[in-house]
Amino acid sequence: MQQGQRGSFQLMKSLNRSIILNKIRVDGPISRADIAKETTLTPPTVSNMVKELLSSKMVVEIRQGESSGGRKPTLLTINSEGSYLIGLDIGPKYLRCISTDLMGNILSSSIEPIPFPITNERLLEVVKHQVGVIIDFHKGDSRKLIGIGIGMHGVVNVNLGEALYAPSLQLRNIPLKKELEATFNTIVFVENDARVMALGEMWFGNGTTSNHSITINIGRGIGAGIIINGKLFHGEHFIAGEIGHMTIDISGGKCSCGNYGCLESVAAGPAIAERVKRELSLGKKSIITDLINNDLDRIDGRLVFEAAQKGDQLCEEILQQTGRYLGIGLTNLIHIINPQQIVLAGGVSKAGDFIINSLIETIEQRVLTLDAKKTEIRVSKFEDYATAIGAITLILEHLFSPSSTIGS
Repeated sequence: MQQGQRGSFQLMKSLNRSIILNKIRVDGPISRADIAKETTLTPPTVSNMVKELLSSKMVVEIRQGESSGGRKPTLLTINSEGSYLIGLDIGPKYLRCISTDLMGNILSSSIEPIPFPITNERLLEVVKHQVGVIIDFHKGDSRKLIGIGIGMHGVVNVNLGEALYAPSLQLRNIPLKKELEATFNTIVFVENDARVMALGEMWFGNGTTSNHSITINIGRGIGAGIIINGKLFHGEHFIAGEIGHMTIDISGGKCSCGNYGCLESVAAGPAIAERVKRELSLGKKSIITDLINNDLDRIDGRLVFEAAQKGDQLCEEILQQTGRYLGIGLTNLIHIINPQQIVLAGGVSKAGDFIINSLIETIEQRVLTLDAKKTEIRVSKFEDYATAIGAITLILEHLFSPSSTIGS
């Protein structure tokens, strides 16, 4: 297998190149003259930089534009076929991997169960294998690979590109960036899964018009990606957004983190399943017993939603209760961050109106001001690929944002 070229990323990553690339991305097709006119760059600088970008095949020339009296200008656009990016979603149970073009269009995808028991070394083997599968899809041509973005559940040291703690896998200190850069000779960025979801929403999804937004990943755990002034907020020790461990009920049950009454312990997927099991053990009736053939261990959030769709009263009530718990958590976030909108993602968000109606009702009851009560609540359109799409935006953000810097 050919190895990628870190130089292809470095070529594009300079202040002037980023300004030009982003101008072409946002406003293209666009002429060289208009780029110079609408930026702080001189026409000779634009001409020289565009020549390099054309040579690298990041940018292509297309049809000529309208003439304002002289020769018709040649227009520039991003070359969506000239290179590709790889995005990884390392979740609690599955590894999802995609490749996209520079405009975020998915070119290929794969999904692989994460084997158990798992070690750092075994996880890195699985990740490297899946990256290899994606490169093989692109005929083994890793010279066109611009970079790899990774969305990892748990606590991530963004500067080192290391997963400090992956709670669902019970792994610590996984050197993802170091290992993948050494293997594939390309730039790698690693970030928490909820944060990359937020980044993906800001670039391609429902968060594109918001400078202040929050994306909530509700699945086996609960985490948030917080965007403030158009930038991801990490906090001092990389734990900003760990809202799943916000205390909702001080008398509640024990959470996986060791504390009691956390939001995750009452509103995440496993908590929903446990509440259904508890009610059934107390004699409540539900059609979910027919779906599981009386094997309570088979109950999960997906089956609870399926039963609710079939009109099961118990499952409907539990999902509505979940919405109220989430509404309390989101009310706290609104009072602290005051975002323009909140985007819901992850498996539990697929329950739709069964959860969202009671969630919004709770927010409207509890939030302080009339305007804040109307904070926009949306569901992500990316479904299972929200994290992987977000992961590739880690690369795009560094390519197209002049203020971004390359990690060591």
